[in-house]
Amino acid sequence: MMKEEYLLSIKNVSKSFSGVTVLNKVNLNVRKGSIHALMGENGAGKSTMMKCLFGIYKQDEGEFILDGKKVNFTDPKHALENGISMVHQELNQVLQRNVLDNIWLGRYPRKNFLVDEREMLRKTKALFKSLGIDVNPNAEMGSLSVSQRQMVEIAKAVSYNAKVIVLDEPTSSLTENEVDKLFEIMRSLKDKGVGLIYISHKMEEIFEITDEVTVLRDGNLIGMDRTKNLTMDIIINMMVGRTLTQRFPDLPETHGEVNLIVNNLSTKYKPKVEDVSFTLHKGEILGIGGLVGSRRTELVEAIFGARTMETGEIILDGETIDVRHPVDAIKHKFALITEERRRTGIYPVANIRFNTTIANIHAYRNKVGILQERRLIEDTDKQIKDMRIKTPHQQELIRALSGGNQQKVIIGRWLLTDPNILIMDEPTRGIDVGAKFEIYQLMIQLIERGKSIIMVSSEMPELLGVTHRIAVMSNGRLAGIVDTKKTSQEEIFKLSAKYL
Repeated sequence: MMKEEYLLSIKNVSKSFSGVTVLNKVNLNVRKGSIHALMGENGAGKSTMMKCLFGIYKQDEGEFILDGKKVNFTDPKHALENGISMVHQELNQVLQRNVLDNIWLGRYPRKNFLVDEREMLRKTKALFKSLGIDVNPNAEMGSLSVSQRQMVEIAKAVSYNAKVIVLDEPTSSLTENEVDKLFEIMRSLKDKGVGLIYISHKMEEIFEITDEVTVLRDGNLIGMDRTKNLTMDIIINMMVGRTLTQRFPDLPETHGEVNLIVNNLSTKYKPKVEDVSFTLHKGEILGIGGLVGSRRTELVEAIFGARTMETGEIILDGETIDVRHPVDAIKHKFALITEERRRTGIYPVANIRFNTTIANIHAYRNKVGILQERRLIEDTDKQIKDMRIKTPHQQELIRALSGGNQQKVIIGRWLLTDPNILIMDEPTRGIDVGAKFEIYQLMIQLIERGKSIIMVSSEMPELLGVTHRIAVMSNGRLAGIVDTKKTSQEEIFKLSAKYL
């Protein structure tokens, strides 16, 4: 009998939502002991295809063949039990329970009909040791950083002894060292014959870790080839249907006066920010760099009133302002695009119209307080068009959109408030290269109108590509502020470690 060439074959899979075709007779073949990149713009159908494989969605047509046998999983539990694991881009974890519960939920080891907690702890420690993960198994999941939670989710996928593991944007919240560790894990799994499907928008990672690349565009298969036969330009052209001549747009000079001063800001509760001071000019993009855990997010949340300040002052256009709550910040024309869109950015059970207009909802009331639906519809349509959001209609639930399109809705929401100071925490996480360029262009249009932007980013090329200055955080303190044109990656890394 001839040996099956592929560990997993996806054949002619199609899927539609609300009459809109998301996948159109798509194919994908994964070899045993290989890492296969799945690429495409946001809304291209990557996550939908994997969710069909994983039993979250039911495909309209097509079939899945695993180890030479046709399979059709009815739900994720069925898929996991048969050798398919998936690490989702948006983490689905029980934050109120500990790490052990999150890994073994639904399959607790038992002894005499009782949960065997000692065995559960032993297995978890052995699993973490084999993967080189340093996380307390008894820690509450909600107390962990995003990167630690991501590593726990990867460990959980490995714990199923899966034949195929799907990784959907797994490095979006990881530091460079953690990415290196993840790649070690992936290579060791590959050596054991596991097939890995790797969804990522980070081109450098694709060429470092993958063996083959499949590209989707608008739900159609564009092509598949060995990674060694491809270049970045070829992949981008396949993804977006055009050549992208530059990754970052030209950044205009800023000569505006100072419009925001942050003096000696410290936060009240842990994890603390300590004694941070900086200025922001009109027409400037100020990057906030530093390692994951350096408390960049805590800093911008404090400025926006989402975290309690203990000491310090915020001076806007020469006047000290009192920002104790996000409502105060919004009144002063601040806007915050949060790091975790699923947890703190979107209203998942509401539609696109609600998610687009909610931050500016007071502006749509007439003199007697009734919402003017026509204006709500018009503004939502404008944001869908301007942000190029892929959706059948504005009544679609936002949770049905791809992660990148959800992010575009959130950005559009805050632009409707016409902010003077836009704070963007990891604004391009999980967004494809074409959409990233559109967001960078949007940022430049804003600063050309005299707006100011504070951008937190873990991507070094992004920090160096679209900022005027970079403030580097280290362990809750400001390690230094550098001129982007005059700095280097080495200087930024050195500052990131200053207070460790």
